[in-house]
Amino acid sequence: MPAAPECKLSHHGRIMKCVTFLLLLPESLKKLKRASKHPGRLSLCYNILTLSLKKRMAAELYPVNDHATVQKNGTVMLSLSEKKRSVEPVAQTTASIATTPTTEQNINNNNVEIPSWHSAHPTLHERQELLETVYWIVNGMLNRSAFVKYKIAVLFSSYGALKIYPNLSISLFFIRYMYSDEIDLAADTVLATLYAAKKYLVSALARACVSFLETSLEARNACVLLSQSRLFEEPELTQRCWEVIDAQAELALRSEGFTEIDLLTLEHILQRETLNVKEAVVFQAILGWADAECRRQGMSQNQRSVLGKALHLVRLPSMTLQEFADGAAQSNILTLEETHNIFLWYTAATKPVLGFPVEPRKGLTPQRCHRFQSSAYRSNQWRYRGRCDSIQFAVDKRVFIAGLGLYGSSGGKAEYSVRIELKRQGVLLAQNLTKFVSDGSSSTFPVWFEHPVQVEQDAFYTVSAVLDGSELSYFGQEGMTEVQCGKVTFQFQCSSDSTNGTGVQGGQIPELIFYA
Repeated sequence: MPAAPECKLSHHGRIMKCVTFLLLLPESLKKLKRASKHPGRLSLCYNILTLSLKKRMAAELYPVNDHATVQKNGTVMLSLSEKKRSVEPVAQTTASIATTPTTEQNINNNNVEIPSWHSAHPTLHERQELLETVYWIVNGMLNRSAFVKYKIAVLFSSYGALKIYPNLSISLFFIRYMYSDEIDLAADTVLATLYAAKKYLVSALARACVSFLETSLEARNACVLLSQSRLFEEPELTQRCWEVIDAQAELALRSEGFTEIDLLTLEHILQRETLNVKEAVVFQAILGWADAECRRQGMSQNQRSVLGKALHLVRLPSMTLQEFADGAAQSNILTLEETHNIFLWYTAATKPVLGFPVEPRKGLTPQRCHRFQSSAYRSNQWRYRGRCDSIQFAVDKRVFIAGLGLYGSSGGKAEYSVRIELKRQGVLLAQNLTKFVSDGSSSTFPVWFEHPVQVEQDAFYTVSAVLDGSELSYFGQEGMTEVQCGKVTFQFQCSSDSTNGTGVQGGQIPELIFYA
C-alpha cells in the first residue's frame, strides 16, 4: 500500500503531497474498482490520505505543544500537562470508511456512510485494521488508553458529521471501550458513559450501561435513575424504577437521591396511584425536596414557591386527623384557609371543596405464595420453645418480599411473639420483632417486615421465624418444591437453619407475602 510522505507545514510539503496524490490516483482508481467486489476492504484513495489526515485530526482534538513528536511509523506522541483534560470544541469531520458497495465516494474522498456502520462492526477485531495507535504522555508516564479524533471518527456510527461538543467531557470509560472493546463501568461514572454512548449512537455500550443501572437499582437511587431514564428515553429502565419506587416508596422518598430530582419528576411521582406509602411520609418528603431546591436556587426558604402545583398533588385529606394535626397543619406551608378547610373536611357533616385530592392512593396489592396443600394439628405438635423454623426459596423474576404468613394456635385464641428474618448467603437483609394474635382457625396470619425487600431472580434466600407461645399451632403438610404464583415461579428447598422441624414437605411458614 503506498504511503504518503510525512506531512510538513511548509509550502513545498503541500505541493509534494498533491503531486504524490495525482501520481498515484490512476492506480488508486484501478484498485478501487477491484475493491468494489470486496466490500470489507479499504479503497487505496482512502489510505493515501490516512496518515496526514490522522495527524491533522489529532492536532485538532489535542493541540500539540512544544514537546509533542511524530514518530516515523505514524504513531503520534502527545504530551499533556494535566492528568484530566476536557475535550475542546472542534470543527466537524467528514472522514469516513467505505465499507459497502452502496457507499458513495466524492472527489474530496469524503464517503457518504450508512448510519449503522458501527452496529455492523461491533467488535474491535472487525475494526482493527482501520485504527492507528496514539499514545499520551501524562506527567511523564506513557498512557496507552489515548484516543484521537481520527479514531473517534472511524468508530462512531455518527462519524459522518462528528462534532465534539464544548459541554461534553468524554468519559474515560467510554473512550476505553471505543479503543479496546473493554467495558469497565462504575456507579459514579456510568451515567456520564451512557450520555456519551447515547450522544454518539454506540448502542452496545449504551445497552451495557442500562443493564448495569438495572442491576444496581435500589430504593436509595431509584428516584435519581427515574429522572435520568426519562432523559435518556430508556422505557425499560423507567419501568424498573417505578417498580422499586412503588414497592419501596417510603425508603425511596426518604432517600437523599429524592431531594436531587427535578420538579417534573417530582410531579410524576406525586401523581402515582400505586405508591405503597402513607401520605404523611409523602408530605415530609416534599418538604425535604423543597428545602434542597431553595438551596440550589440560592433563595431564602420559600417551600411553597418552589413546589408550585406539586404541593396540590399531595393527598392531605387521606392522612389521619392526628397525622395532619401533628404534621401538615403546623408546617407553615399551608395557608390559614387551607388548614381550616381541611380540618372542616375531617369533622364537618358538610365538607368544603378542597384544592387537594381526597382519595387515598391504592398502593400495591400483596400477593401470597402458599406452599402447602393442606394443614393439620396433633396433640403434641406444633410446639415452640424458641427454636427456629426456616425454609429456602428462589424466584424466576424479581419480587419484593413484604412478610410471611404463619400458622396460629390450634386450641383457640392465642398471642405469639415472633421474630422473622430474611437472609441471602448468611447476610441479614431484613428482620422484624413483633406479635400477632391467632383466632384458633387454620388460617394464616400475616407478619410484616418493616419495609419490603427486593429479591433478585435465580438466587436462593432464607426466611426464618422464631415463635414464642405456649399454645400448640397448626402446621402444613404435602409441601411443594415449586409453586406458580401469577407470573412468578417459586422454588423451595430445606434450610440448615431450621431447628424446629420445618422443611419442604411440612412445618411452619406456609406463605410468602410479596409484591411483583
